[in-house]
Amino acid sequence: MTAEREHVASGAFAEPVRRVGGVWIALFGAAWLGIWMAQLTPVQLLLPLQIEERLHAASWTDSVVAFGVISAIAGVFALITFPITGALSDRTTSRFGRRRPWIAAGALLFAVSLFVLGLQSELLGVGVWWTLAIVGFCVLSAALTAAISDQVPVDQRGFVSSWISAPQAVGLILGVLLVTTLFTGQFFGYTAVALLLIVLVAPFCLWMPDERLARGDRPPLTARALIEGMWVSPREHPDFGWTLSSRILVNIGNALGTTLLLYFLMFGLNDQNAEDDLLVLIVIYTVFVVIASIAAGALSDKLGRRRVFVLAAAVLQAVAALLLAFVPELTATMIGAALLGLGYGSFLSVDQALATQVLPDPASRGKDLGIMNIATAVPQAIAPLLGAAIVTWLGGFPALFLVSALFGFAGAFAVSRVRSVR
Repeated sequence: MTAEREHVASGAFAEPVRRVGGVWIALFGAAWLGIWMAQLTPVQLLLPLQIEERLHAASWTDSVVAFGVISAIAGVFALITFPITGALSDRTTSRFGRRRPWIAAGALLFAVSLFVLGLQSELLGVGVWWTLAIVGFCVLSAALTAAISDQVPVDQRGFVSSWISAPQAVGLILGVLLVTTLFTGQFFGYTAVALLLIVLVAPFCLWMPDERLARGDRPPLTARALIEGMWVSPREHPDFGWTLSSRILVNIGNALGTTLLLYFLMFGLNDQNAEDDLLVLIVIYTVFVVIASIAAGALSDKLGRRRVFVLAAAVLQAVAALLLAFVPELTATMIGAALLGLGYGSFLSVDQALATQVLPDPASRGKDLGIMNIATAVPQAIAPLLGAAIVTWLGGFPALFLVSALFGFAGAFAVSRVRSVR
């Protein structure tokens, strides 16, 4: 048994029992709204347009591949940043608390990187500053998700976790609307989402209670301890392994089903109003994500059940992908967007609550949730490149959605193997 595992669940490591109030939840949700606007608006609109403008590519796949390479490089850094940041925040003894310094530092790095990204005119600069922006995103979100395990009791975590997922959907559509109507152009678009990030994250960072970790309770802060802590044995902690596997599979399936949606409308359906119809699909998806995440999160708290919600959500996403594969027309795509929103909204809120209940050690919540967060960020990073390869080499968009469905069903199987949480 390592020294990290010997910590008793007391003080900063104690399991929270006091429910958080409405102000805490409202500020937490506002912080995530700012984060998702800053992360998803570039992914869905600003970054692809910026890359396409630099390439002047003859084929849409050239732009997607360039976008995919940049995203994949950023994904590698996310793979490293999430668990290391979580581990360091677990060991932070600052008088400001364990998580607050990392929330502040991550938000600042994220915002500054976005601002500078808006000034870039070469692909190298775009790649460097987007990677730094993703590093800031990882630092910030790792600390924020750890705050749930630190401060929210188990019977409230489904509802609180829904205030990560609901703002994701709202942030996407709000961010796209802002940069296409009010803050048009590359520089103003990036600057707007960077400023909104700071404005929306700062209140929670300043207000939230964050218990200080006593130096005597700090887990070992050595390179060896950090490296060894990155491995969580699936044999010793099978439910952690199955939950992580499910999250990876479902998020890859979702990313494959959504990342190339604009190109599906343009080249799969030959839609002459692809950009306008994409906005309609985003609105449908958003509405159902918000409804499903809040309702499923609250209901899972009331029933004391997580696994069945996550399993059903994964299957629902797979069904939506099958609909897109076999009925390639606009009305079916809108129904698919609604089903995908229902499934992904339920998955995001309840799976986050499930993840907090299978953590191996209260002393390493930040690190273990950082590992879990990899399963959210990395699929988004690899999806454009993987999706373009599937469309190009495996039979077009129907093949893309079939692969998406397979990942969804595989994710459902993985979560069915969890035993310690109902």
